Amino acid sequence: MPRISLNSSRLNLKVHQIPEIIPHLEFSMVFQSNQLIYQKEYTKRQQIIYLLIHHLHDREGWGYKKISKWLNQCGIKTLRGKNWFTSSVISVLKRKHERDLMNDQIRNQYFPSKVSKFEVNYYIYY
Repeated sequence: MPRISLNSSRLNLKVHQIPEIIPHLEFSMVFQSNQLIYQKEYTKRQQIIYLLIHHLHDREGWGYKKISKWLNQCGIKTLRGKNWFTSSVISVLKRKHERDLMNDQIRNQYFPSKVSKFEVNYYIYY
């Protein structure tokens, strides 16, 4: 028979505990993603400059040197506030192309999730 003693500060219960068997549903899940690293988006200014350089090079047929001179004459600075060089114009086009390839081929790649068999295990708690 359980024995109960009352104190003014707390209730003390002294009971012999009966083990309790509780079922647990267990499984494992494996997933893979290439989107776990933050990817900084292009600013509006970067997008406009890229489109301008791309248009001048591909549609107008301008060379990299002519584009860099024109950008400097118009007072358009690089992202870091520097003057344009042939290499910086090439870099804008090259890096945007590399970034697009990475997004298409690597970052946006789909990986199916794998779930193991479900099993019920029983555990004893006191």
